[in-house]
Amino acid sequence: MDEIEKGLEKLQSKIDSLAELQEKGKTLSEKVRTNDAKLLEKMAKSAEPVVKKIGLNILKKGKQDTKGELYDPQYYLEKMIILGKTDPAPCRPDNPSIPVVDQFCVLSEEGLFFEVMYSFDGFLTDSYLNPITARQAIDQYGYDIMFMLYSALHDYLKGEEELIDALEKVIGYVFVPKK
Repeated sequence: MDEIEKGLEKLQSKIDSLAELQEKGKTLSEKVRTNDAKLLEKMAKSAEPVVKKIGLNILKKGKQDTKGELYDPQYYLEKMIILGKTDPAPCRPDNPSIPVVDQFCVLSEEGLFFEVMYSFDGFLTDSYLNPITARQAIDQYGYDIMFMLYSALHDYLKGEEELIDALEKVIGYVFVPKK
């Protein structure tokens, strides 16, 4: 009977420690969630050299022919990476009479977040580059942008295992499902 009781005590001890770990995880997850915008800003600053190397020159405006092909395209000079897409706003902030047809969250090579809002009038595809904060980016596009930025950093920084492992743990806390 002593061995059974000792086994039950060990089992109970493990259950108690698991409950403590889960509670600690919830606390850490909430702490990360309250500082998510700060984390995203730091990740964006870390990603500046990545964006300069792998970023794209995003379309600023272009004319469209009758076949739907673009000609005379103009691009933003700064390289950017696309982090997310959302349902378009009803109109552009620079001109409320112009409807938005596509809207993306991008990170510039300067570590700044923007929304690229595309409009199309049947002939001209035009865009507006709307600066946003990290907080606005998370609120508008969700945590997917944080995951996309983490993925870009992960792929680029394969040799920096400690940084990647630390970010992976933090991202894991951010994406913990709420119970």
